[in-house]
Formats: sequence, C-alpha cells, structure tokens
Amino acid sequence: MENIRIDPTDRSPLVDFDFETGRLRMEGESYPEDSAAFFGPLLTAVRAWLTEHPAQPATVDVAMSYFNSSSAKALMNLFKVLEEAAAQGRPVIVNWHYVTDDDTMEEFGEDFALDFNAATFRMCPADPAP
Repeated sequence: MENIRIDPTDRSPLVDFDFETGRLRMEGESYPEDSAAFFGPLLTAVRAWLTEHPAQPATVDVAMSYFNSSSAKALMNLFKVLEEAAAQGRPVIVNWHYVTDDDTMEEFGEDFALDFNAATFRMCPADPAP
C-alpha cells in the first residue's frame, strides 16, 4: 500500500498515514464542503490496511483545532473501526492532542474517549503557543 499524505488547506486537515509504521496523523482544522468525499478514501484505506496487516499495532495522533459536525461524525467512524480492531486483539493507541486552554477540544476528546474500551485513548495536553 502506498502511504497517504494530504496537505492541509483552509478547510481540511493534514493527513499523514504511514502504512509501514502503522501511524496516522491528522492535524489542523476540518470543515470540508464534503466530509464524506474527504474522509471516505481515508476510512477505506484504514480498513484495507487493518485487513492486510492484522497484527501490526496502530497509533493515531489527532491534533485538531476545529472541526464541524460532519467531520466529528467522520472521526467517530474512524474511531469505531479502530476500536473494533483493538477488540480483536490489535494494539491501538489514539493520542488526542489539544491545547490546555481549548476547553472545546478537550471536551471533544473526553467525549470520544468514552467510546473506547479495547483501544487506548490518551489525552495529550500541550501548553498554548507563546
């Protein structure tokens, strides 16, 4: 499989999925005009990677500063697939990065964390930029 690298835009986040290491990184803002079109291919690739590499650990780093409701749904769909993989024995870690003074992103992370039982969901606070 070929790695996925999508550069950020005004409306969509950076997406960097290194299949060899099993590491997916998403960061920035996400409010694309068509979330399904943006996230659909990524979700398809993640599912394919999980099937083709059933024992490889997965690490996901999410550092969003803003996302709309359709992006939240897409993230939830991604997290559901990862949770299912973890429930089948695959090591899965999701690192939710947020700035300590961003209560909204912290609360979103806490809400997402509630849906994880098999995968590890880590809250990763960072100090605001000077």
